[in-house]
Amino acid sequence: MSADCLFCRIVAGEIPATVVLSTDTVVAFYDIAPQAPTHVVLVPREHEPHAVALAAAAPDVLADLFTAAGDVAKAEGVADSGYRLLFNTGENAGQTVFHAHLHLLGGGPLGALAGARPEPLR
Repeated sequence: MSADCLFCRIVAGEIPATVVLSTDTVVAFYDIAPQAPTHVVLVPREHEPHAVALAAAAPDVLADLFTAAGDVAKAEGVADSGYRLLFNTGENAGQTVFHAHLHLLGGGPLGALAGARPEPLR
């Protein structure tokens, strides 16, 4: 646990959150600034700064995040209609809390994932 990490403090119960799922490895709670009708944040109990670091340190916990996301999608009623799973890794990607976390977004049409690119990917 990192004492100055918002998500570590939520996992520890020091900061309140509306928890929708809690397992030995994952805690899922509603985002306080939702970007979709359903917006749940899934965090590993273990602190790693981003998804790639989590994959390197604890690939089984990364898999647990996806399993938990499926359970949350079913519980939230978006499993059949569709939902998006999203990791932001790094400041330029919009990561604001540097504790690996997976966003589950759904509950309606989500639109494009990102804006137009200045040139095609090669």
